Amino acid sequence: MAMKITEDCIACGACMPECPTNSISEGDGTIYVIDAATCVECVGHHDSPQCVSVCPVECIVKAE
Repeated sequence: MAMKITEDCIACGACMPECPTNSISEGDGTIYVIDAATCVECVGHHDSPQCVSVCPVECIVKAE
């Protein structure tokens, strides 16, 4: 499973340095995106997804 960033993203960039697999990047300039192929939800690195814990607008959710 992987995380995804919704359209509520304000492109603050808080999540990028928290990602241990460098799966988060600037999307089209208005929101950030998470590469589902490399996102591991911080398993093996942290107890919970770090991007979720630092997001000020709570726009990062589990991808379906």
